[in-house]
Amino acid sequence: MSAKSLLQNAENERNPLTMSDEQILEQIYSTHVHSDTKFDVDSLLTLVENTLRRSTHIVDNVVQGSHASLETMDDKIPQFKSPLCTLKQIASEMACKLPPSEETAHKTTLAILNKLSKYDWDAKAVLTLAAFALEYSDFWLLAQYQPTDPLAKSVAILKRVPFLTRPAALQKHRQAIAEVNNLVKATLQVIEVIFELEKLTSYDIKDVPALGLAIEQIPVDVYWAIITIVSVVTQIDCLITESEHKHELSHYGQKINIILSKLRKQITLCRQQIDEAEYYRKLKRLFQSPTEIIEVLKVLIFNKAAPQPLFHGATKTTVEMTVLKKKNVYLFISSLDITDEEISVLRPVYDSIKSKENYKIVWIPIVEAWTEQLHKKFEVLKSKMPWYVVQYSGMIAGYKYIKEEWQFKKNPMVVVLSPQGKVQHSNAFHLIQAHGTRAFPFTTFSEQQINNEINWVGSVVGNIHPIINGWVEGQKYILFYGGKDKEWIQQFTKYASALANDVAIKEAKISIELFCVEKEDKSLVKRFWSGIESLFVTKVQKPVDAVTQEVQKMLSYKNESGWALLSKGPSVVTSGHGIAVLKTVAEFEKWKEAIKKDFGLSFKEYHAKIAATTHRCSHLEIPNVAGKLPETIKCPDCPRVMEIFISYKCCHNDNNANAIQ
Repeated sequence: MSAKSLLQNAENERNPLTMSDEQILEQIYSTHVHSDTKFDVDSLLTLVENTLRRSTHIVDNVVQGSHASLETMDDKIPQFKSPLCTLKQIASEMACKLPPSEETAHKTTLAILNKLSKYDWDAKAVLTLAAFALEYSDFWLLAQYQPTDPLAKSVAILKRVPFLTRPAALQKHRQAIAEVNNLVKATLQVIEVIFELEKLTSYDIKDVPALGLAIEQIPVDVYWAIITIVSVVTQIDCLITESEHKHELSHYGQKINIILSKLRKQITLCRQQIDEAEYYRKLKRLFQSPTEIIEVLKVLIFNKAAPQPLFHGATKTTVEMTVLKKKNVYLFISSLDITDEEISVLRPVYDSIKSKENYKIVWIPIVEAWTEQLHKKFEVLKSKMPWYVVQYSGMIAGYKYIKEEWQFKKNPMVVVLSPQGKVQHSNAFHLIQAHGTRAFPFTTFSEQQINNEINWVGSVVGNIHPIINGWVEGQKYILFYGGKDKEWIQQFTKYASALANDVAIKEAKISIELFCVEKEDKSLVKRFWSGIESLFVTKVQKPVDAVTQEVQKMLSYKNESGWALLSKGPSVVTSGHGIAVLKTVAEFEKWKEAIKKDFGLSFKEYHAKIAATTHRCSHLEIPNVAGKLPETIKCPDCPRVMEIFISYKCCHNDNNANAIQ
């Protein structure tokens, strides 16, 4: 590197206007010593505010040639022992640094910071401002009283006050004096906001993340406040000594105003985050302590906003929230991407509770930013629901709580609340989808009871086709099957039909029904797998048992080329995938003699024998549902823990959404 480049770099490191925040931090941190040096900074700031507010007002009157009086307010004068020697040392450090330059201002600022090394950053700022206020207020106080007070006149001459306040000098320097005065006001405001930020440090940074970022920046902001005061003092010295030099203050003015704007935004954001944190805690307490359901819902949905009437889908009218008083409430929470199938999950519940006055359903739509198109979509969805609907054009107040505490992930969920607002189930949607009204009243207790049942086939498949209920109730053997491979389905249909119609089966008076899920319409296929998924979600947090494993195995078959499940009535006999289950029905001749003992047991044993000789990786796709899912899941086919992969899927099919836009 050339000598010229080295010199240029050295100059840049001394010129604050060309230094980065990181470079400034590196230099000013070397002046800072962490210690327990404390004094009453709040009282000092109050005195500085009193002094500068009145001093700058005098200057405004002088510059504008007016006699406007300051608002008639009594200044708060705290009992305070001034650190006078420290203030005089700082004032001495700032005085008469001529000719002015950015490098000199920077060195002076570092010297002041070294003198104040043991003080906190806010104290460094207010001590420097206090030292300046002593001189500034003294100067303009003399300017005000010198025409009538002989002592003030003599002291004013010693301090060269007339050189700046005579009409000719004032006319010449009016703009410069106004610039100095405005910069003093802005710097005072910066320090006041820094003090506001410091007062917020009593809050947990976890609750107020913006505070952490703002506090980190305070040392640099203090540096700019101090160097601005240093530059102001130098400019005043230039004016009263009639120096040919002038200090360019516009750069400092721009910097201070940028800092002030940034600090105000940070304060606003911090207060907003504090309000949110306090609201979150309030909401948490409400759900933990029994109260009235309406009060809970008002805070959850509207918080401080005026509660809006509910829309009643059955009567197409609006009603006050008081209709929910002393009621068990099912909060149906979803985004506007909800489908007709998902809405239909709650219809049987609505029909069953219409006659029960103490149970109500309320839909809470979650929309982060409303648009005209979304309002139209909401109106269409609302018209499809006979229950109550929250009508609110803003973000639901408790969105963060719903998202974090109830694990809302845009998919529909049903939160069950007691008349006292206590959560009886944080998401009963999958319980309802899997078991329908059998699981009423959809509390965690009713879920536990229903999960103890070992027969789950009827609840999952009973609603997908009317013929199935008759087979289940008649305790018939049912072979459900399907898959992604049409050829596999054709082969399975061929061999399974032959098995069901075999002479040996007829002679043994065994009734076997076949139901190919994939041959039905897409809506049926979707309902079938939604039922399996919902059942899995209701069981996955519970201790693993045979039923849970069977449901998990079924879910792992969802994207296989072929699969089959054999049940007897509502009881699962066994399930299998692809090659193994196809081979089981194709090789019926090899195990048909065993059916005289028990067809289901024979099928299961032969299938297990074939499955043991075929290898298959188990894949489990878990839907992105509301609620917490376990961190690890054991394989349904072996004792190992399954590996975790993340997949993203799009079926390019949004007919329902398109229909309601």
